Amino acid sequence: MNNFFNDLFIFELANNHQGDVSHAEYIIKSIAKTVRKYNINAAVKFQYRNLDTLIHPDFQKRTDVKHIPRFYSTRLSDNDFYAMTQMVKEAGIKTMCTPFDEPSVELCLDHGIDILKVASCSAVDFPLLEAVAKAKKPIIISTGGKTFSDIDKIYNFFIHRNSIFALLHCVGMYPAKNEQIQLNCIERMINRFPETPIGYSGHESPDNHLIVQMAVAKGATIFERHIGHSTDTITLNDYSIEVDEVESWVEAVLSAKQICGNADKKKIEDLEIISMNELARGCYCAKAITKGEPIKREDVYFAMPCADTQTTSGHFSTDMIASRDYEINEALCEKRPVSILKDTRSIIHDVKGMLYEAKIIIGNDFELELSHHYGLEHFRNYGATIINIINREYCKKIIIVLPGQKNPTHMHKLKEETFQVLSGTLNLTMDEKETEIKAGEIVTIERFVKHSFTSVSGCIFEEISTTHMRNDSFYDDSKITDIDVMLRKTILKEW
Repeated sequence: MNNFFNDLFIFELANNHQGDVSHAEYIIKSIAKTVRKYNINAAVKFQYRNLDTLIHPDFQKRTDVKHIPRFYSTRLSDNDFYAMTQMVKEAGIKTMCTPFDEPSVELCLDHGIDILKVASCSAVDFPLLEAVAKAKKPIIISTGGKTFSDIDKIYNFFIHRNSIFALLHCVGMYPAKNEQIQLNCIERMINRFPETPIGYSGHESPDNHLIVQMAVAKGATIFERHIGHSTDTITLNDYSIEVDEVESWVEAVLSAKQICGNADKKKIEDLEIISMNELARGCYCAKAITKGEPIKREDVYFAMPCADTQTTSGHFSTDMIASRDYEINEALCEKRPVSILKDTRSIIHDVKGMLYEAKIIIGNDFELELSHHYGLEHFRNYGATIINIINREYCKKIIIVLPGQKNPTHMHKLKEETFQVLSGTLNLTMDEKETEIKAGEIVTIERFVKHSFTSVSGCIFEEISTTHMRNDSFYDDSKITDIDVMLRKTILKEW
C-alpha cells in the first residue's frame, strides 16, 4: 500500500474554490489537463469544516478573529462538496480531504474520499486523530510546527492503530522564506522512519521551484502545493500557485527526479565507460619481457593512452605471467589471473557496504566466517557471511545474505535459533513453506526443523540461539555433507 503514495502530487484547493463550485470546476479541469499530460499520480485536496460546531457560538459572527470570516465567506454545502469530489473522480484523480473535526471525518467517508489528510494544526489533536485512524483510510500527516518528539508521538499513534500513513515535512509560515524551510528535516525523517513515505508540503513563493527540487534530492516522494485561480475580482494569497503555473511546478519535480536518478542501482552508460577509458592509463613494458616470465612491478610503467585490449593500471597484478614476448615500450595485454584472495576481498567489500548502508556497527571483537557450501568460487550463489559475536550458553550472530544468494536446506539437532531481520527482506523456507520476513520481524526455528533462506535484494539478520556446536548442521544435499566442515568455511579474524 505504501506504493499508493509514491510520487504523489497533491493539488490543494483549500478555500481557493472561493465558495463557488463553478470556480472550483475550472481549477479542477485545469489540474486534470496537467495530470493527463504528464501521467502523474495525483490527488486534489479539499478541506471540510463543520462550522456550526467547530466555531464557538459567540465567535461565529465575529469579523475580527483571523480565519473565521474567510471560512464563512467561502462556505459550501455538503452537496456542493460532493459535486466537486465527483468532478475529481471523473477526471481519474484521487480525492483527498483535510477534516478539521470529527463530523467532517464522517462526511469524508460519506463522500468516498480516497485519502484523509491531517493538517499541521491538527497533528497532535488526538481526539481528531482517533476518528481519522478509525476511518481506515490512507492518511497523510503534515508536521509544520512540530518537534521531532511530537512527530515520534504522531508516528507511534498511527503505528499502534495499524494505519497506512505518510508524513510530510512542512513549515507553517505563509509564505515561508528560504531560511525557514529546513529541508534537512526530510532526510532525518527518512532515516528515523525508514518504512514510512516522507514528503514535502510547500508554502514558499509560487515562483520558487528550487525548494521542491531540493526536496526531491533529499528523498521526498510526496509533493503538495496550494492551487488557485485569480480573476478580476479574486486575488490569490502569496503561497498559492496559479493554475497556469501548475505545469512548471510539476516539470520542476519531474526534472529533479530525472537528475537524481535511482539510487537502488547505479546505471553506468556505455558512453561514460568510453569516456573513462579514454582517460585511463595503460600498462607498457619498461623492458623486453620473455614469454613465460613473471611480470614484476618494475617491468612496467603506466601511461596514456590505453587501447581496448591493453591491461590498465588498475588491473595490473604482480602475479601475471607473460603469455608472449614483449618489446620495450610495447603495450602489455595480459589478463589478471583468477585469485581466490581477490574474490574474497571483493566479497568482504560488498558485505561491509551493506552493513554501512544499514548503519549496523559491528565493532572489533568478532570472528567472520564465509560459509561456502559448494566452494568459495560459488559463494555469491550459495552461502552466507556469518559474523560470530558471542558463543556461550547463548549465541549471537549477524548474518549477511548477498543479493540472490541462497543458503541450502539444513537442520540443527542441538541448536534452536531465532532470526530477526535488521535490514532488507529474507525469504525463509521452513518445512517446505516459504515466508517473507521483513525488517523487525522475528521467527524461531526449533530443533529438527528443515530450513533454507535466500534474499532477492540482500538481507542482514541477527541470529540468537543456544550454543552453536560444530557439526550440528545437517544438509539435505549429500554433496555438502561429504565435504569436511572446515573446507566449507573461510575464517577471518579481521577485515
